[in-house]
Amino acid sequence: MPRRLYACTPSRLNTWLDCPRRYRMTYLDRPAPPKGPPWAHNSLGASVHNALAGWWRLPLPERTPAAAGTLLARGWLTDGFRDAEQSAQQRDRAREMVERYASGLDPAAEPLGVERTVATRTDRIAVSGRIDRLDARGDELAVVDYKTGRRPLTSDDARGSLALALYAVAASRVLRRPCRTVELHHLPTGEVAAWEHSDASLDRQLRRAESIAAEAEAADTAYRNRVPKPRSGDAPIDHAPHDELFPPRPGSLCAWCDFARHCPEGRAAAPAKEPWAAVS
Repeated sequence: MPRRLYACTPSRLNTWLDCPRRYRMTYLDRPAPPKGPPWAHNSLGASVHNALAGWWRLPLPERTPAAAGTLLARGWLTDGFRDAEQSAQQRDRAREMVERYASGLDPAAEPLGVERTVATRTDRIAVSGRIDRLDARGDELAVVDYKTGRRPLTSDDARGSLALALYAVAASRVLRRPCRTVELHHLPTGEVAAWEHSDASLDRQLRRAESIAAEAEAADTAYRNRVPKPRSGDAPIDHAPHDELFPPRPGSLCAWCDFARHCPEGRAAAPAKEPWAAVS
């Protein structure tokens, strides 16, 4: 029988790399453990992404920096902020970011895709994901990813990004045009961290994705073989005895994990942060 492809997204693969315990709680546990409160930095990031996507959907004459700010304000998400005052402060900060960024864009340079889903497969995996923006640069394509975090980015961040490399491979195969350039657009500073892959480096990232997927798939199979299927009326399954299949990787990310309260190792590694702390 043909081997079943492992269906995944870059986010799923990166979650496995970051912490197998969080991977299990996110993708395998059913019912999934309840998450903590929403994060303010996620609300800010989603608001910015939505505003920029909406800006490109406006008629060409309406694509002004002020319009980008208006879209941001209208679609502002308030979840996770400490209070209304902090939300308003961060909204104004985000509005200034998107207006400054839009002022440097050519409204007539129509992207080939905005929030576009692309997919590809190998003989081991079927991977799909959504690109923030896909540009045409001459005869080639470029993958653009918006970033709103406070940490400045470098070309090494673009070069090492598994997600961007997979997007480039998938976009190239879907549109049948070369795609080697990947860019991280850091809105807080206005800097662009770019990298131009070679065919060999893209192939290495693809093999890396297959290797990560093989590890995750093996853990998925072992987990499903050991956890009984629930029957009507059964008590919820206790997943704790199976934690050894998904050892946590305690570190700085523990403070931001949605499932921190369910993981003793994570709580010990880093104190939990308030949902609004990342944007303060």
